[in-house]
Amino acid sequence: MTNLIATVILALIVGGAVFYIIRAKKSGAKCIGCPAGGSCSGSHSPAKKKLDGPVILKRTLAIDGMHCEHCAVGVTQSLNRIDGVSAQVNLSRGRAIVSCDREIDDSILKNAVEKAGYHVTSIS
Repeated sequence: MTNLIATVILALIVGGAVFYIIRAKKSGAKCIGCPAGGSCSGSHSPAKKKLDGPVILKRTLAIDGMHCEHCAVGVTQSLNRIDGVSAQVNLSRGRAIVSCDREIDDSILKNAVEKAGYHVTSIS
């Protein structure tokens, strides 16, 4: 009897999830579970930030937790808020290429990514 109840509950949970995904896709959501409600654009990327001076430092940040274009845009914007930093985020590779026109401590870059809600796994 316990197995039957557990099976019914599991079937309801899986059925509900499938129903949610189908309904979201029919309504035009591009990514399911997206913080933007599935309305993020797969082709939208933020404008590249211009630096005040020449690039003197480049860093590659490996970032964990990005699942959609909305995630990548959020990380890009968070990094670009730092004076002297211009970032380009590659969602498929899970990394950000950061160009700096002045010395920027790695902890500042890491904090900006974590403030956006993601985890930096390495900086090189």
